[in-house]
Amino acid sequence: MTEALATFRSAVHGADRSRRLGAFLLLAWFALCTQLLAMYWEQSAWTMPDADDAMRLVQVREFLAGHGWFDLHEARLSPPLGYDSHWSRFIDVGLAGLYLLFRAFADQATAERLMAVTWPMLWLLPAMASVAAIARRLGGRDAAFIVLLLAAFCGPGMQQFRPGRIDHHNIHIALSLAVVAATVWSDRLRWAAWVAGALSGLALAIGFENLPFLMMCGAAFGLRYIVSPVAARALREYGLALAASTLAIFLCSVPPSRWTHPVCDMIAINSAFAVIAAGLAVAAASRWRSERLGARIVSIGLSGALAAAIFLAIEPRCSGGVYAMVDPAIRPIWLDHVSETKPMLEIIQRAGASGLGIVAFPAVALIAAFLVVRRAGRLGDFGLLAAWAAFLLSIAYMMAANRGVSYAVWLGAPFVAAALGEAFSALRWSSVALRFAVTLMLTPTAITVATVALAAAAGERQLNMNSAERQACVRRDNFAPLLDVPKGLVAVNELEWGPYVLAWSPHSVLAAPYHRIPEGIVASYRIFNSPPDQAHQEIDKHHVDYLFVCGKAEANQESGSLIARLQAGAVPDWLKVVAPGSPAIYRVQR
Repeated sequence: MTEALATFRSAVHGADRSRRLGAFLLLAWFALCTQLLAMYWEQSAWTMPDADDAMRLVQVREFLAGHGWFDLHEARLSPPLGYDSHWSRFIDVGLAGLYLLFRAFADQATAERLMAVTWPMLWLLPAMASVAAIARRLGGRDAAFIVLLLAAFCGPGMQQFRPGRIDHHNIHIALSLAVVAATVWSDRLRWAAWVAGALSGLALAIGFENLPFLMMCGAAFGLRYIVSPVAARALREYGLALAASTLAIFLCSVPPSRWTHPVCDMIAINSAFAVIAAGLAVAAASRWRSERLGARIVSIGLSGALAAAIFLAIEPRCSGGVYAMVDPAIRPIWLDHVSETKPMLEIIQRAGASGLGIVAFPAVALIAAFLVVRRAGRLGDFGLLAAWAAFLLSIAYMMAANRGVSYAVWLGAPFVAAALGEAFSALRWSSVALRFAVTLMLTPTAITVATVALAAAAGERQLNMNSAERQACVRRDNFAPLLDVPKGLVAVNELEWGPYVLAWSPHSVLAAPYHRIPEGIVASYRIFNSPPDQAHQEIDKHHVDYLFVCGKAEANQESGSLIARLQAGAVPDWLKVVAPGSPAIYRVQR
């Protein structure tokens, strides 16, 4: 009787602590959303943070206007062929639902603004819950509270979740964190393996940006089974959930007319068939539950080899990555210069103090991770090793491509929280105020700002990543002159402005920063980087009606090119100025 009472009390106390943690999660989320709204609400009235956000807005409008589920064709981009997007319709559904909710009591512009502001902050909640789960696995409830505190006061560092970010990056991050969290807990919670597999399939529908983390989690399940046959159940449940969710996502994402068409940049027959085969193969292998280590190694190895063989057999070119089938002509023109794909060392060299600030928190988290892992008796802890592997992968991803920074910050935060929790216990700091103050000093924002300030004081230059000049190029009201002229085709001097033309005007645009329209990208480049006479011929060839010019010409721009001439004030007689300044709009005279 006494034992049962003690068990009941323990369960009640555990439930109380979980409720407190849940309440603190909501409080931290509310605090972070409040910061983001204070910082970006005003900006949300006149622009979208990024060209991809503007393009997503266009895609959602088309969906609401009657485009079918599989109809992702945008006729106004790179006509006459148009643009077939590889973005997921699942995001459009969520955004459209929010829009219709707000449209019930607001006009169209206000409803779109509220939709764009609310959507990314909603995804903060699962992201924060996931890092809290990882931190709790690493350092108990104290670490979970600390990691939420780190996030709650990190508004300036939440660039991918700020109001207006409706493209896809925040969902990639949130799903990656959720899959890692489920994997980390899969040795203690039976349902976690199902969640990891199901969410991995959903993540594939959104895109392949977080594919390294999905593959790492799959490898973690396989390696755990190799080390211990007791993990057979978790591997089987993960494999079945992965296969089932991937099949469902494939059927919901790819129209029947394209079921046999392999592509590299989105889920298709080659990637879906390979993942389904891998899931079913590991599920079948786990049923044997062989007690022989060699047999387990062979079964998991054959499962991986089968998936790779299927993937390569259907479309071997995709072994070169998501851009393997891209027209090589656009690489030197645009693709090689995309900042989010640049290696981190190049970013640091170019951005100076700002670049050092970007990597500051991941560097602190890396130190914290080694301290946590070194703790005696934990090297056999599957959850710890899985979280550590995910974080180290995020560091490698960050160094290879700038867009990996967000993953490194999020996956590093639980290790900083766990290290702080251990330090507070070792130093016997029981004061809540003291713990709060120390935690605030180690938030990603505080560390980044301090690093940038120190680097700037040492003479490192800073790069303004969101200058007033760029803001002028994307302000909605600066596109007003395009509303007063007949609809036509617009060529932009920077691909980034293309989606804003689509979002803020009824015109079509020749090119935008998307690899599936190589003809438009090449034509746009030739128009602005050729002498005026040749540019005129290219304009006539593609029936361009207007030129949209914003920003300064590159320092190495040839002086005889059309863009250099325009920005020097030498306007050819076949162009008429519609709006001077920056942006400048010209009408082609025919």
